[in-house]
Formats: sequence, structure tokens, C-alpha cells
Amino acid sequence: MPGKLLVTGGAGYVGSHCCRAFAEAGWDVTVFDNLSTGWRDLVKWGDLIVGDLQNPADLEEAFAKVKPDAVAHFAGSALVAESVREPSIYYRNNTVATLNLLEAMRRHSTGYLIFSSTCAIFGQAQMDTIREDHPKNPINPYGMSKLMVEHILKDYDAAHGIRSIPLRYFNAAGADRDGRTGERHACETHVIPLAIQGAYDAGYEFTILGTDFDTPDGSAIRDYIHVEDLAEAHLRALTALENGAASTAYNLGTGRGTSVAEVVAAIERATNRKIPRRFGPRRPGDPAKLIALPDKAAQELGWVASRSDIDNIIRSALKWHEADRAEHAALSKA
Repeated sequence: MPGKLLVTGGAGYVGSHCCRAFAEAGWDVTVFDNLSTGWRDLVKWGDLIVGDLQNPADLEEAFAKVKPDAVAHFAGSALVAESVREPSIYYRNNTVATLNLLEAMRRHSTGYLIFSSTCAIFGQAQMDTIREDHPKNPINPYGMSKLMVEHILKDYDAAHGIRSIPLRYFNAAGADRDGRTGERHACETHVIPLAIQGAYDAGYEFTILGTDFDTPDGSAIRDYIHVEDLAEAHLRALTALENGAASTAYNLGTGRGTSVAEVVAAIERATNRKIPRRFGPRRPGDPAKLIALPDKAAQELGWVASRSDIDNIIRSALKWHEADRAEHAALSKA
């Protein structure tokens, strides 16, 4: 039976969607978030403890209060270009912070953890689709910080019996089916919300970063996965650990790639608006193509991405962004 679950970073984009899935499956959810990049109003499926993984005292207080049976760990920093400029942020917020969390789990005998990992651990793709055993050669500190955590998790399982499942996302996209949560960042860097901004904001030009990748149209190709599909995968992984599954990692994607130029075209179709665009250089640390081979998750978790065609992703993202923009416009006038 589901028990008590502590969700770090549950006030953020993927974390808030997963909180809904966990709560609806019967887990008693508590969010632990410092709200540096998360949003208080997105905590709708469980209580909120404001605390910082960098502060062991905050963790000790949260674990003593919640007494979690399991942890779902989403908190961390996730901007590739920033990680190249400021690597120390990523090794502190992703790697050291997870060590603090694992030590709290060890002290309080919390037995298992779901970890929000990333396809950035692989670096440049050496094959058309990426399996779990693809060589891991991160080309940016973000990917390296997450790969370090995956190694740490293996060591903590061997030494302390804390079982874990790292879930390696490809590109999370879209929004909750009811529009109750979605993608919102104070400093937006993600392709879909920026392209949507280009469709609606006069004077804003969407920038395609890189036109000389080794891809059919020259723009970077990514495997976009609907955030509700990700939430379902997290729930299935958590259930597997609850039922005694051994530690292992899964790649989460669709097995299909969509270029940045194709994303822009899909938004133009959905909005019937032309998106002004310009072209810029590649971001440091960006590979040309990342596409998952999600067969292992299908075979072992019974999970497939069922909502992740690009047009459905765009429709759900538009619904959320239009509602969120309207709400913030109303609040600014109040």
C-alpha cells in the first residue's frame, strides 16, 4: 500500500505534475522545496515544507516530521548553458545536495528513492536511439552532475540498502490535462514556451540556437515527452520499488525525434500565427540529437508514452500558457 512520500522540488514543473499522479494513486505527499525556482501556487497535491537541501538541519526537521517511506527527488538545477558558465552551482545543487538527502534517508531508514535524471548524461549520441547502456560521456557540467548522482546511488544501495530508480528524461514538455499546473520559469530557456511567446508577444523574436547541426534541417533534434507521460512513469517506478524491485535506471522518451524548426511549425499550426524568428549560434554543450530507446521501461514497467505526439504536447502547453498569462495579467491589474 502507498505510504508517506517526500517530494523534493515538488513545486516545480515536472515535480508538480508527478505530485498529482502520486496523490491520486494514494500516496500521502509532502513537498520539500526552497521555492528558488518552484512556485508555491503549484503545490496542490500535498503539504509544503519550505526548506533547502543544502541545509542538513532543514532536511532533519522535514524527515522527523514526515517520516517518509520513500523519496521522489526532483530538486536541482537544470540549465545546460548556465552549467557551462557556473559549474559550481550544478555540483552543489545536484550532486552535494543529493548526498545530503541520502544521508537523511540513511539516518531515518527511508528505503527507496526515485531520482530525476537526464539524457544529458550520455553526451553526443553514438547511435540513432539511446539505450540505457549507451556510453555515458556528458559534455556539460549539468549532465556530469547527474551522472555523479547515479554513481552515488549505486554505492548507497551497495553500502546501505537504499534502492533507487533514476529516470532519464529526454525533453519534458506539455502540461496537465486540466490546466492546473504547467511549465513556468522565472527565466525561460525551454523551446516550447519561448516559441509560444513568439506567437503571442508583439516584438518578440524566437531564436533558433544552431542551424548547422548534423540534422535534416540544421536545428537540434530532441525527443519530446509529455509531462503527464513522465508522471505515469514515475508512479510506475515508485510502485515497483514499493513492491521490492531492485535498483535500475530507465530512459524515458518516445523513440521519435522532433527538430526545433518542426516544433515552431507545430505551434504555428496550432495558433494559426506566424512566429517571428531569428537564428543564433549553438549553445555551449548542446548535442545535435538525443532520442530515447524506451524499450526497457515498456518491458519492465509496462510504460509507454501515450500522450506525447507533438501536436498534443503543443495543445496542452498552449492551454496552460494562455490560462497562466491571463491569470497573471488579472493579478497585475488588481
